[in-house]
Amino acid sequence: MIKFFLMVNKQGQTRLSKYYEHVEINKRTLLETEVIKSCLSRSSEQCSFIEYKDFKLIYRQYAALFIVVGVNDTENEMAIYEFIHNFVEVLDDYFSRVSELDVSFFSAVSQVFHTSWQRQASPDQVLVLALEDDPTSV
Repeated sequence: MIKFFLMVNKQGQTRLSKYYEHVEINKRTLLETEVIKSCLSRSSEQCSFIEYKDFKLIYRQYAALFIVVGVNDTENEMAIYEFIHNFVEVLDDYFSRVSELDVSFFSAVSQVFHTSWQRQASPDQVLVLALEDDPTSV
């Protein structure tokens, strides 16, 4: 089960956070700081799966953004790793080259995340659903 989803830049600033379990605001800040430090301090040769407290962190870096997903111990790491990649592909298609600014201000990112995870859909299917839900798309 996914506990949280973070998008973070190389400077360690959280650009998007979504929690699927209740975590108090002051504890979120501490959690994000520790998680970000754990991921950003690793070299590119190290594994993208980290055992952290009572859950696992799975992360991927795309240009200046890190996407970090916190999951429970029973979740399949490779499935989440592939899910992150599919998520980024959909964002890239939707924005025609996703940037940090797009992520910061676009509310449909959460919808894309939910749709792709719940339906285990392909990136093309998720993009079609996201475009259908977007009132600004033509």
